[in-house]
Amino acid sequence: MSILRPEGSVGRDPNLPSTRTIPEEFYLSVIVPACNEADCLPALVEALLRTLHPLHRQFEIILVDDASTDSTAAVIHQLHSQYPEVVGLFHKANHGQSAAIVSALHIAQGHIVVTMDADMQNPPEEIPRLLAHLTPGTDAVCGVRLHRNDPAIRRFASVVANRFRNLVTGVPVEDAGCGLRVILRSATTELPVFNGLHRFMTTILKLQGFRVKEVPIAHQPRLAGASKYGINDRLWRGIADCIAMRWYARRVIPVRRGDDQA
Repeated sequence: MSILRPEGSVGRDPNLPSTRTIPEEFYLSVIVPACNEADCLPALVEALLRTLHPLHRQFEIILVDDASTDSTAAVIHQLHSQYPEVVGLFHKANHGQSAAIVSALHIAQGHIVVTMDADMQNPPEEIPRLLAHLTPGTDAVCGVRLHRNDPAIRRFASVVANRFRNLVTGVPVEDAGCGLRVILRSATTELPVFNGLHRFMTTILKLQGFRVKEVPIAHQPRLAGASKYGINDRLWRGIADCIAMRWYARRVIPVRRGDDQA
């Protein structure tokens, strides 16, 4: 795994232990997994810059190339050379969306992280609204897609999957498939790492005792390219993962274990 980072960047050196203090002024790390998304990334980065600069906070945009077979890696190199806020991270082999998020979390310097897909179906303009809901006493804010711009079969499959997941895990989550989330960096330190984590992140945070809000957000058509995930690809693995989550729900250790933790 290789990393492109601007010289003189502040925050945590990825070679140092994760317990090092993260400067409060390094505010936001936006994590974008990308596999064969060369056509989407330039527009996404430009939209993120337009959205985040008015916040007057320091931020970084971590683009993770999960061993794409198109020109995604070259596009990330170009964006890194063009914009100092862009950090490139490159997998040597394809490991999936969950692995891309975890790799980015290891190098993220912000005390707040944003996860989002590269296809721009979740508009970057929604990020400030989610941040506004990250009030004291809230650990994470997760998007709920309204008026989804997906084929009817995908919408139906998502509804069924959500209901099945909630029934098996016992944890109500409105839209586990939404990739747009705003999370305190400290709330990600005890996430279990496995292939499929991205579909259960909201469920796991709730099981661990973190305080999670779910907020409706806009949903728009994919900018370019095609979805990397099919219904048949996820069906049986999704059922197995739900059963694993039921086991995890019985074994989970609460995150707030001290008397002084509110």
